[in-house]
Amino acid sequence: MVTRLLAFFCALVSLACFAVPMYVIRPFRHQGATELSVALLAKQIGPALSIACAIVALTLLITRWSKLGGWISRAAVILALLVATGGAYMARVNIYERMFHPLGIPQFQSAKDSHVDKDDMVIAVRLNGVSRAYPIREVAYHHVVNDTVAGEPIVSTY
Repeated sequence: MVTRLLAFFCALVSLACFAVPMYVIRPFRHQGATELSVALLAKQIGPALSIACAIVALTLLITRWSKLGGWISRAAVILALLVATGGAYMARVNIYERMFHPLGIPQFQSAKDSHVDKDDMVIAVRLNGVSRAYPIREVAYHHVVNDTVAGEPIVSTY
C-alpha cells in the first residue's frame, strides 16, 4: 500500500511540474503574483524534480515488484511510473513554442469584408502606401506575424 501511494505521489509531482506552469502561464487569463511565482519555480525546477520522481517510481517498481500483491497493485505502480515518466518528458518540452508558433503566410481581406468587430484592437502597419491590420485577438495566439508589406519583409509582434 505504501509503495503504491509513494509511486502515485511521484507521478502527481512529476505531472505537476508540467501542468502547473502550463495552466498558470497562458494567454487571456489574469495571473496573480503568487501563482505566477509558483509556476515559474515549477518551470525552473520541474525538469530535475520530475526526473527524480520518475527514478523513484522506477526504483519502487524494481525493488518492490515481488512484494506487490496481485496484478492490480503491479498495474497501479506501472501506471504511476508511466505518468511520472510522461511528466518528466513534458517538463522538458517548451509547450509555448508549440502552441504559439508564428503565423507564416497571413491571409487578408478588405476592411469591409473582414469580421473584425469595431471594438477589436489591431496592430496597424502602413508602409509605402500599403496598409495591413493584424487583429490582436488572432496575434495573441501566435505572438508573431511574418509578412511582406509593399515588397518589404516585416515582423509584427506585441
